[in-house]
Amino acid sequence: MAIDKIFGPIDIATSALRAENKNMEVISSNIANAKVTDAGNGKPYRRLEALFKSQDDEDITGVTIDKIIPDKSNFIKIYDPGHPKADKDGNVLMPNINLPTELINLSLATRAYQANVAILKRYQRMVENTLELLR
Repeated sequence: MAIDKIFGPIDIATSALRAENKNMEVISSNIANAKVTDAGNGKPYRRLEALFKSQDDEDITGVTIDKIIPDKSNFIKIYDPGHPKADKDGNVLMPNINLPTELINLSLATRAYQANVAILKRYQRMVENTLELLR
């Protein structure tokens, strides 16, 4: 391992921690807005999705959130004639959010975050053991 790459595992894991943290924020926003029928523009909240990309295409140096894009799928139409946003037929447009899917995505992001924390802890133990051997 080259001396300039000695912190590679740390850099990769910390970049993944930052990316997964942002991903969890996006998922949490989706969950929090699952029932918002007017997001300020007269339309329901539109589900957001975080897209990951590597930080460097030539070398593995970490991961980052490339962009956060709106999901273009159709809004969900429910029948609720008593709702203030109901149309003449009694239908209301709801956000294009499937709560079970969002909870699974949140669980996956949490597990990925935990895995990167475990990598950092193992790396720390490896460095401590190496220093102990050098004493």
